[in-house]
Order: sequence, then structure tokens, then C-alpha cells
Amino acid sequence: MYEKILVATDGSSLSKKAVSSAISLAALTGAALVVVKVVPRYPQSYFEGGLALQAAEVGRIEQQWAEEGQSVVDEVKTLAELQGVKTRALTVKSDIVSDAIIATAKKNKCDLIVMASHGRKGVKRLLLGSETHQVLTHSHIPVLVLR
Repeated sequence: MYEKILVATDGSSLSKKAVSSAISLAALTGAALVVVKVVPRYPQSYFEGGLALQAAEVGRIEQQWAEEGQSVVDEVKTLAELQGVKTRALTVKSDIVSDAIIATAKKNKCDLIVMASHGRKGVKRLLLGSETHQVLTHSHIPVLVLR
């Protein structure tokens, strides 16, 4: 059925439910799992809404975000491999989460994307946006959304 499943995670309790389902699905179908966490880039200029920081400080912050992201995906990789699922753990730097998820799925030749949705509606959705909705709208790869 599926050969390679991408699961997007941010480490939240909601995304952990999606991770658990993706691991179970991969184990059932014999698929490999690609775990991805998108890490933001630090705003580099005042006009991007960032504070003026020294380059070394920006580098330290980005390194911290990358390490925290890698820790999240490594934890998922450990869980998946305990269930016999071949897993690749990735962090991707991008300011546009949905584009990074779709590009990572394409690059890794995934045939399913699994992700969680907060189910926000109304003003909250307008203000906070929906990365899941963007992936659903723009992906040519099937998407399984869990709540």
C-alpha cells in the first residue's frame, strides 16, 4: 500500500498523536518512515520583524532551534525503530512550514504525508493560519490529517 510515509511533527501533544498513528500505519504496511520537523530561520533584518542581534547570537539561536528540532525527530525515530519501522529523522530550515513539508515529501519520494490539525476555526484560524490546510491545498501527495 504505502512504501514511504512522511510524518510532520512539532513535538506538541497533538502532533504526537499523528506520530503514533504514522508509526502504526508504517508498521502495518511495511513502509519506511520519514520524520520531519521544520525549524524557522531567525529574522535577519529589522524589516522582517526581528531584533538587531549580533551574527554570533543569531547563529547560536538558530543552532539551539536546530538541536531542539533534531531532538524531537530523534525521539520519534527511536519509537518507530522499536516497532521495527525503518526511519529517517530530518530537520528542515524554512520560514514556510507547509512548503518545507511538501518539498521534503517530494525529495524523499514519500507516497503519504501524515500530520495533525488543531482544528482552529474563525478568527483563530485567520490569525494563526493553518499549515495543515496549506499542505492539503498544495500537495500532490495524499495527506492523512489527524485530530
